[in-house]
Amino acid sequence: MRRHLCLVLVLATVPSPALAQMQGHEHGSKQVPGHAEHEGRDEGLHAFPALLGPYEGTRDASGTSWQPASAGHEAWHAGAGAWSLMLHGLVMPVWDHQGGDRGDEDVFASSMIMGRAVRAAGPGRLGLRAMLSLDPALVGREGYPLLLQTGETSDGITPLIDRQHPHDLFAELGASYSISGRRHSLFAYGALPGEPALGPPVYLHRRSGMDIPEAPISHHWLDSSHITFGVVTLGGTWRDWKVEGSAFRGRLGTA
Repeated sequence: MRRHLCLVLVLATVPSPALAQMQGHEHGSKQVPGHAEHEGRDEGLHAFPALLGPYEGTRDASGTSWQPASAGHEAWHAGAGAWSLMLHGLVMPVWDHQGGDRGDEDVFASSMIMGRAVRAAGPGRLGLRAMLSLDPALVGREGYPLLLQTGETSDGITPLIDRQHPHDLFAELGASYSISGRRHSLFAYGALPGEPALGPPVYLHRRSGMDIPEAPISHHWLDSSHITFGVVTLGGTWRDWKVEGSAFRGRLGTA
């Protein structure tokens, strides 16, 4: 049943990357309320306002982390009154064969769906964001084989060795508020669940994640806090620099 469901979802989403890229370009010249004008900025930025300050919106990744603006961003963009909306995601089929005595074999689909809404609010900008994964249905409770993967658990008790657990249905439900000048900003971010200001963007939001559907073997160490049940982050940006700090609960999610 799980294999059939994976196939149906993959076939239903095959055209989405090209369509998302086209729609993003179509909205490239649209002015979004609450996005300040900046000299030398690309006109397309008005369709994709940044969450935390006066920089390229393509920098935003998971939590409050940044990625290179040159990484690009393919998504569906739309306006709804004062809101600027964005939706993107992926579903990738995987046949996983791990050899040797410790290996195993599985067929599943890796998935990520993310949406966000941004608008002007008072003197600043309000952002709402949600990230989901269909792993509970498309991967299964036991996860999938991945040699050398260690460091977390799928049931909260038994450590995982040579396996990757499924990600949670809700990986992020967060909100941010930022007040920006021409080259600087102050911001606050809160989420339940969400990601504190630790480490790089989670692998699903790194550009390399588009071509590598399985979690890297470093995932449980570099990204171990990316689903944390209670996060508050305060920070500021100045040009290409960002300083931030987080307070978060010690209990981490299964991702």
